[in-house]
Amino acid sequence: MKKFLLIISLLFPVLIYAQHKKTTPSTYDLLIGTYTKGKSKGIYVYRFYAETGRLAYLNEIDDVSNPSYLCVAANNKFVYAVNEVGKNGEVSAFTFEPKLGKLVFINKQASSGADPCYVSVDKAQKNVFVANYSSGSLTVLPVNKDGSLSPVSQVVQDEGHGVNTERQEGPHVHIAMLSPDEKYLLYTNLGTDKLNIMRYHASQPKPLTASGSVSTKEGEGPRHIVFSNDKKHVYLVTEMGSAVHVFDYDNGKLKEKQSVTLLSAGFKGQTAAAAVHISPDGRFLYASNRLETNEISVFAIDPDNGKLIFVQRLSSNGKNPRDFAIDPNGNFLIAANQDSDSIYIYKIDKSSGKIIRIGAPIEIGNPVCLKFTAAE
Repeated sequence: MKKFLLIISLLFPVLIYAQHKKTTPSTYDLLIGTYTKGKSKGIYVYRFYAETGRLAYLNEIDDVSNPSYLCVAANNKFVYAVNEVGKNGEVSAFTFEPKLGKLVFINKQASSGADPCYVSVDKAQKNVFVANYSSGSLTVLPVNKDGSLSPVSQVVQDEGHGVNTERQEGPHVHIAMLSPDEKYLLYTNLGTDKLNIMRYHASQPKPLTASGSVSTKEGEGPRHIVFSNDKKHVYLVTEMGSAVHVFDYDNGKLKEKQSVTLLSAGFKGQTAAAAVHISPDGRFLYASNRLETNEISVFAIDPDNGKLIFVQRLSSNGKNPRDFAIDPNGNFLIAANQDSDSIYIYKIDKSSGKIIRIGAPIEIGNPVCLKFTAAE
């Protein structure tokens, strides 16, 4: 019996390691949305090797106008992209074959708004949500069983303006994101300095109803949000304010508890904060800042209260880091510099959250959105 227990004790770590290896993929696909006004022609797919951080070109789909933001369906079989093409915006649907990294166009629909800049889809693949920036509207498009899109079923048109007469002359909706339990949809309005909450009823013909809102300081320009891993907090980055606001979150209710700047002490130049993401282990928050900063900032998340503690501020090595992504294993951060046609890879120190650049850049025209998904 003792001999049997000894064998089990020796094998147990090996079994745990084998199980971990089995459930942690070594490769992913990285989908890259772009503006097609320069060198880019559409959406690009790269294979990402999780052990080394290496990217290898797989495929692309051409003749897609300004696919500036993407989302991947929960079943990994469909991809949706906004077409940010002016006052008559569109949304495109594609089938996706992960092994080959191949996208095939299905159909497109009008976004019923101007300059759509964000798209998301619910887990059940019943509806796609679109933020139309220039017209200041949020729209809903039903999803069919074959992944195609039906025409817009609901338009939520915001009104109002802000104190910044150049940037806030009217409403500008910038993100439309479901809560983790998908009972609510949150969307930002850069033009009115508000983060709005809608109740979501997936089975209803018009699934969104108003539920509330919170405001930032005048002129800050709310942009993107992310939920904490424990679902108790929402982090909001403001574009003109270049700050991250921390909110307690409870069943569609928000209460602000902290605001931290993305700027170094004494900085007086032009800034425009962009993306915000949290590491897969939930311990660190990352945010990008553009114009005369061009940086990625790192914060530790206090596990007791969700507050942020500054860790690091590092150059994005290019112009205007519009978006970045953290690989699902939490080992690497990939940053897209929109106006220098470059993507850089950073290694993440999981103990400190700090990042360090590795390797040479990937050259892609006007990269503006990065999405990781399973390779198989």
